[in-house]
Amino acid sequence: MEFWNTTLENSFFLMGILQDSQYPGLVCAIITFFYLVAVSSNGLLLLLIAVDRRLHVPMYFLLSQLSLMDLLLTTVISPKTFVDYLHGQSMISFSGCGVQMFLLLTIGGAEDILLAFMAYDRYVAIRHPLTYMVIMRPKVCWSMVATYWLLASLNSLMHTIYTMHFPFCRSREISHLLCEIPPLLKLACADTTKYQFMVYTMGVAFLLTPLSVILVSYVLVLTAVLHMPSRHGTQKALLTCSSHLTVVGLYYGPATFMYVLPSAYHRPKQDNILSVLYTIITPALNPLIYSLRNKDVVGALKKLLGKGTSVPKL
Repeated sequence: MEFWNTTLENSFFLMGILQDSQYPGLVCAIITFFYLVAVSSNGLLLLLIAVDRRLHVPMYFLLSQLSLMDLLLTTVISPKTFVDYLHGQSMISFSGCGVQMFLLLTIGGAEDILLAFMAYDRYVAIRHPLTYMVIMRPKVCWSMVATYWLLASLNSLMHTIYTMHFPFCRSREISHLLCEIPPLLKLACADTTKYQFMVYTMGVAFLLTPLSVILVSYVLVLTAVLHMPSRHGTQKALLTCSSHLTVVGLYYGPATFMYVLPSAYHRPKQDNILSVLYTIITPALNPLIYSLRNKDVVGALKKLLGKGTSVPKL
C-alpha cells in the first residue's frame, strides 16, 4: 500500500459508531443526552463539594477530582461527535488526532490511579478512623493529585509521540469513534508487534495494577466492616464501598478490554461500543451513582436548593 505524508494538512476519517448505525441521528441524540447529563451532574457535584463545608473532607475531595476528570473526558469526545454529525463528515487532522489521543490517555490514566487512591481512602477511613484525618491530611491529598497527573501525562506523551511517528498507509479511515492506539495502529505500514507489547505493558501498569490495589483494599475493608459493632455504621460503609466498586466496574471493564486484551480479540463495532461506554456513558452515571446513594450529598443538595428558594422575612 502507498504511504501518505503525516503533515498538518492530512486528516483521518473517524468511521465510528455514527457511520455503523442505521439511525445515526438517534445515536447522536443519545450521545448528546449523556453529555448534557454528564456536564450537569458532574458540575453540580463539584459545586456542592465546593460550597458545603461538611463535604470538605478527603473522601469528597477525591470525588471532586473524579467528577472533574469525567467532565474533561466526555468533553474531549462528545461535542466533536455532535459537530461531525451536523457537518455530515467525521474528519480529524493529524495534529488533532494526536492531541485527542494525548488528552484521552492522560485523563484515563489519571482516573485509573485516582480510583486506587479512592479505595485507599476508604481503607484508611474504615480501618483507621481515629487517625484518618491525620493520614489523609491536605498535603497527602494534593500529593496524590500531583502523582496521578504527572504519571499519566508522562505516559500519555510517550505513547502519543511513539504512536504518531509510524508511517500510515494511504487508507486514512479509522474504524473507531475517536483516536485511540489500537485502531490507529491498524493503519500503520510498519511492524508494530513490539510496540503493541508496550501498549499491553502500559495497560497492565495503569489498569491491572491499580485494580489489584483496589481489590486488596476492599478485601481488607470488608473484613473490617463485617466486624463493626454498629449495624448503621456497617450499612453506611457498605453503601459507600458498593458505589465505588460500581464505578470501578463500569470504567475498568471496557478500558481493560481495549488496552490489555490482544488485538485478535478486537472488533471495530465492539470497540466502538466499549469506547462510548467508558468515555461518554460512564462519566454521566458516576455522579448519579454517588449522589443518589449518599445522604451527605443529598443533604448538601437540599441545603443548596433550600437557600435558593427561601423567601427572606420582612
